[in-house]
Amino acid sequence: MRLSASAPPRRTTTPFSLVLAAVLLLVGGLLLALPDRAGAAADTLISQGRPATSSSVEDGTFGPEKAFDGDSATRWASAEGVDPQWLRVDLGPSATVSRVKLVWEAAYATAYRVEISADGVAWTRLATETAGNGGTDDWTGLTGQGRHLRVYGTARGTPYGYSLYTVEVYGTSGTTPPPTGSFSVVAAGDIAAQCTASSSSCAHPKTAALAQRLAPAFYLTMGDNQYDDALLSDFRNYYDKSWGAFKAKTRPVPGNHETYDPAGPLAGYKAYFGSIAYPQGEPYYSYDQGNWHFVALDSNSFDDPAQIQWLKDDLARNTKGCVAAYFHHPLYSSGGHGNDPVSKPVWKILYAAGADLVLNGHDHHYERFAPQDPDGRATSAGIVEIVGGMGGAEPYDIETVQPNSQKRISGTYGVLRLDLTDTTYTWQYVGVDDRVKDSAPTYTCH
Repeated sequence: MRLSASAPPRRTTTPFSLVLAAVLLLVGGLLLALPDRAGAAADTLISQGRPATSSSVEDGTFGPEKAFDGDSATRWASAEGVDPQWLRVDLGPSATVSRVKLVWEAAYATAYRVEISADGVAWTRLATETAGNGGTDDWTGLTGQGRHLRVYGTARGTPYGYSLYTVEVYGTSGTTPPPTGSFSVVAAGDIAAQCTASSSSCAHPKTAALAQRLAPAFYLTMGDNQYDDALLSDFRNYYDKSWGAFKAKTRPVPGNHETYDPAGPLAGYKAYFGSIAYPQGEPYYSYDQGNWHFVALDSNSFDDPAQIQWLKDDLARNTKGCVAAYFHHPLYSSGGHGNDPVSKPVWKILYAAGADLVLNGHDHHYERFAPQDPDGRATSAGIVEIVGGMGGAEPYDIETVQPNSQKRISGTYGVLRLDLTDTTYTWQYVGVDDRVKDSAPTYTCH
């Protein structure tokens, strides 16, 4: 092992040299004389189990989380034959990194960088490899601070892709180990225009690929899943070719376009999703994950007394500490459709039950609001609303900025990545270029 001391960051030697070094240690009895091993042992592992993303995956069995699961038999693998590729981990706010250990599979990098970033946009280089030969690379003596760390591969050592059994990041972090019950969710609304990946301007295949790379526990859609009239044939020809790849892990709700089907309102939507969208026999339903209760609603029929009574009863039965609801029409929006009062009675029910988060689509932009009550008054006891209608449909302009609106982005396709724990939630709006466009504060559940 090359010592780091005050020199620039170094890495271990090749696998053959490691074997030779082990023999010398056994023969010479020198194990206790290596100060860098003692120093490495004092480092704290801060990356295990943390949320991870990647530029691509070979398939669903080689997701980015595999490199951080503590299992040396599992691995992340990128798509084959494409440079560059990257693997990224969220270490939590204000992590300090002193060491990064990489264990490569046969598909290794001959050239790569280890980088750190506070916001996932601007990156600082911690280490550079230009003559990699696989095996184990142990970079010590690093000095870096930020939230996100990534391994950025620029040249492959094989015709395949990049593949890492483990990435171990050592240092200090304010959120290690991960908070209790943590999981991630990817969400978007207003998704499948009538186009496919054969058109470079078609956005929903790009948002679907991004959603898969983020590797969440499950996916939410906030309506208008398929344009224009949500026919079953259109679902099969367009949505199914992109977001349909993870249909089994999707929990959808309908939008107004799902009501335009000539065969009947929601006919194509129901035929395509089946029990996924109707797990309780209606287009509204609920489920739990961790300490979260999720309520999926059909805002096309908020005037239906049966749905309203179901919502009241469902919230009365809830025993979870955090509540999120999602439906198509936002009560508040700065976009072309603007505020939709049809949602106000539902907001009043949710607010009275102490709900924390509401997700909507309908307007084709991204927007987040400060906590507010149903009348639009800012209050710490209020509901946080997110408009996330940038899943693939043509963007809408921002028109009239509403009170309590904190951030608005139009013209950039992307998805929401929500990070939830037993007591908190936060999120990022990630563009199809894999750049984080907005990071929200961390909120504590009511």
